[in-house]
Amino acid sequence: MQDLLLSYYGDDLTGSTDVMEALELGGVPTVLFMRQPDDAQLARFAHCRAVGLAGTSRSETSQWMDTHLKDAFAWLKTLEAEICHYKVCSTFDSSPTIGSIGRAIEIGRSVFGQDSVPLVVGAPQLKRYTAFGHLFAAYRDQYHRIDRHPVMSRHPITPMDEADLLIHLSRQTGLASGLLDLATLQSAARSEAFDRLVENGAAIVLVDVDSRETQALAGKELWRTRKPGGYFVVGSSGIEYALLAAWAETAIVHAEPSFSPPGVADRIAVVSGSCSPTTERQIRHAMTDGFDGIEVDPVELVSESFEQAIARATAIGRASLQAGRSVIFYTALGPTADRGAEIDRQEGARHKLGRGLGALLRELTIEQKLKRVAIAGGDTSSHALGQMSVDALTVRMPLPASPGSPLCVAHSSITTIDGLEVALKGGQVGTDRYFSAIRDGLGG
Repeated sequence: MQDLLLSYYGDDLTGSTDVMEALELGGVPTVLFMRQPDDAQLARFAHCRAVGLAGTSRSETSQWMDTHLKDAFAWLKTLEAEICHYKVCSTFDSSPTIGSIGRAIEIGRSVFGQDSVPLVVGAPQLKRYTAFGHLFAAYRDQYHRIDRHPVMSRHPITPMDEADLLIHLSRQTGLASGLLDLATLQSAARSEAFDRLVENGAAIVLVDVDSRETQALAGKELWRTRKPGGYFVVGSSGIEYALLAAWAETAIVHAEPSFSPPGVADRIAVVSGSCSPTTERQIRHAMTDGFDGIEVDPVELVSESFEQAIARATAIGRASLQAGRSVIFYTALGPTADRGAEIDRQEGARHKLGRGLGALLRELTIEQKLKRVAIAGGDTSSHALGQMSVDALTVRMPLPASPGSPLCVAHSSITTIDGLEVALKGGQVGTDRYFSAIRDGLGG
């Protein structure tokens, strides 16, 4: 491959495509692999200047990370990209036991042999902001401190009850940390202050971002402080937007991206494991606009009778698709329908739920020769797409109304999957028309 600007590991699939979209919009050809590729697969995408590896660590234990993240980071290091990014959600939801960002930093710091790891979370493009170390996020056009956010403060697995990100991280790691705050970032002493934090022993340096202007300054620091052989950094896709600003200023990247509209799909199939109120509104809207809604019992889907549950849902979906209608399979309609407490009685059940939805989607895609599908839910997307025999994804077209959730193209050794258009969205992403817009090729 040509000299790589960036390699990355996404802690879930929708987060991984978020990075890919940001890079492609900035003129950086990017491929996202579902698992570590072989030499032949890498050669197929030799033109790319960024390589991603889709992961599931956002929903995994620290013990899982010790094995799987260490191996993933070691492989990414062999690519010798200028920057290696561990991508986390811009809402930073994590805990000491599930999706620990602190543990991921410890592992990456060890693999790359770094004393200090930069951390950038703010991403104005996604309406996420950090100010003096505190995280703020938008919800339905209103802005909230993350510990008062109507959704993320009540996340069923990793509720965000602390807005100060360095305090939040201190619950997950004993590494010392420091903050390059907004005032210092915008001063003439920016670089000196960053270096002083490192010299004084900050193993994690959080850089505030509250605007496109401060984002560009953060990008300058990331690029300035990189080390030969690969530089490990952590954060949201704000990392990419920050770096793109630095690359554009120095003419490292100058290509103008071009995307052609995908057109209308006659039928699409959607699977959703999301309990988000945003997804609930999208499902309800879709069912008034040409979609047949098919409820799938999540408890049955993770039980010993899961094959019967999939077969029953497949039969109902087949009838709708053969009648020319789109279908949407869902395991919940909003947070009040969340049956997580029942599901969690079985270890690994949430992963099994995602895999079950993926198996259902795969069967109907192949049988009905579908050209476009969608998966809703960050954790669901990771495990569902893993059942679809997809080797890699590239961007088909960004969706302006749903930043961070592009329409992708699947690459596979299975003919009926190769070339499939796939939209992957986190629970909070998109307008109420999201699924209808995906079907109609309008953007979400």
